[in-house]
Amino acid sequence: MDIRAGRVVISSAGHDSGRRMVVTGADGGFVFVADGKERKLGTPKKKNVKHVRATSALIELEGLTDKKLRQTLRALCPDCTLQESE
Repeated sequence: MDIRAGRVVISSAGHDSGRRMVVTGADGGFVFVADGKERKLGTPKKKNVKHVRATSALIELEGLTDKKLRQTLRALCPDCTLQESE
C-alpha cells in the first residue's frame, strides 16, 4: 500500500473512524494526518499505518491551507475509492 504525503486516507480505527484525511508525512510505521478541522495542518495527528486505509485520491500539499484542505476533501469524498491491499 502506497501511503505517502498527499494521499487521502480513511481512518479505520479510533474516535475519528470513517473520517477522510490527508497524509502530511510519515515516520516509520506511523503517518501524520490532517483534515483541516479537528486536526489542522500545523498539528497533524500521528496514526499507525494499520489504522488507515488508502484511497486513490492525491492532494498537492504545497500552498495548502486548512480551509482549502476542507474544501478539497469535501469535493473528493464522493469519488474516493479504497485501493486494494497489496
